[in-house]
Amino acid sequence: MEYKGYMGIVEYDDDAKLFHGDVINTRDVITFQGTTVEEIERAFRESVDDYLAWCGEEGTEPERPYSGKFNLRLPPELHKEVAIRAKKLKMSINSFVEKALTDEITAMR
Repeated sequence: MEYKGYMGIVEYDDDAKLFHGDVINTRDVITFQGTTVEEIERAFRESVDDYLAWCGEEGTEPERPYSGKFNLRLPPELHKEVAIRAKKLKMSINSFVEKALTDEITAMR
């Protein structure tokens, strides 16, 4: 499910006869639950809205799903190899890594 850029996943708890979900594209904890598809969808939207309202009340910036930036730690030898190969291809390291990740994700589909 997706709402306002936040993505939720849902699992069914057979013992409790309940759907429960989590927002997966933020480090902040946003959960929701319901007993029907309609309830879980509504609870998801309400949880996101509640989170955004709470952030507003606290005067804090809500964590936005994936800004497009992330830190990557590599062993020095791999970092060197990436830099050399990117340079040979006349690419920035960022472009090289972006292409490698895109190629890998495309191959997995």
